[in-house]
Amino acid sequence: MLIQFFTVNVELTGTKIDVFLVIDVPLMTKAANTDRERIVNILTDSFEDNKSVNYIINQDDKRKLRIKRLMEYSFEVCKMFGEVFITDDKKGCALLIYPEKKKTTLKSILLDIKFITTCLGLGNIKKAMKREAAIHKAHPDGLLYYLWFIGVAQNEQHRGIGSDLMNNIITEAEKLNRTLCLETSTLKNIPWYEKFGLTIYKQFDFGYTLFCMKKD
Repeated sequence: MLIQFFTVNVELTGTKIDVFLVIDVPLMTKAANTDRERIVNILTDSFEDNKSVNYIINQDDKRKLRIKRLMEYSFEVCKMFGEVFITDDKKGCALLIYPEKKKTTLKSILLDIKFITTCLGLGNIKKAMKREAAIHKAHPDGLLYYLWFIGVAQNEQHRGIGSDLMNNIITEAEKLNRTLCLETSTLKNIPWYEKFGLTIYKQFDFGYTLFCMKKD
């Protein structure tokens, strides 16, 4: 939690006094393994109806469970090859990857196998790989700060938590001198990202429109 002090001059019967206001500004911190369940639940709820997520998830009576398995997989991948952040009030979170750091390890292979069997399904492997290859080919040059998922607890939305989180992510990208990039299939989110300076650099038609955005 960041504490900011502001001095306000108050005139009382001709005498000026200084009043200190203490304002809490939410910060994001690196998530611990104990935050895993909270993060997975936030992202599962946030992306339940997301077109891009449902594109690769088997659409059966276990669909939401499969989305949860996707978020568990994503959490572990980002812990290995990127960053997992959670706000200090535990109401928002973000998963980011350093793409050039991804490598094949025994753990990553086991994670991929579990992902395929519990979430993706054999029938979706080809289209998932084709989509990933197209997105990767379109990525901007240079070092990237890839925002895989960002979400806020459903009962805490529209209170500025996501905006605070996004501002922190942008600050981190600037510190690291990396290009922030992401994809979204949700049209109403595009103006929200644009207000942070992100622009669309590519779009794909996968039966739904996927917009690729970046902030240099």
